[in-house]
Amino acid sequence: MNHQPPKKALLLGIGLDNEDGHKRITQAKDFVIAGGSEETHERLAETAIKTVEHLGCRGKTLAETDPGELNDIISENTP
Repeated sequence: MNHQPPKKALLLGIGLDNEDGHKRITQAKDFVIAGGSEETHERLAETAIKTVEHLGCRGKTLAETDPGELNDIISENTP
């Protein structure tokens, strides 16, 4: 038997507009957000949270989601 390990996936958001010296990192099971200004970091985190929740409502995990579908969901959930 060929047993393959389950697929794993993670959303990674990186903000590059930090000028205040704060190091911002938000981690969850399905995503990591690093850097950015306070506003950018919050927007990235909110988008990631809504995206993962949306997938959960569809009964899917991040690893089971097609990249095109994921792009559509992220676009719908971007503030």
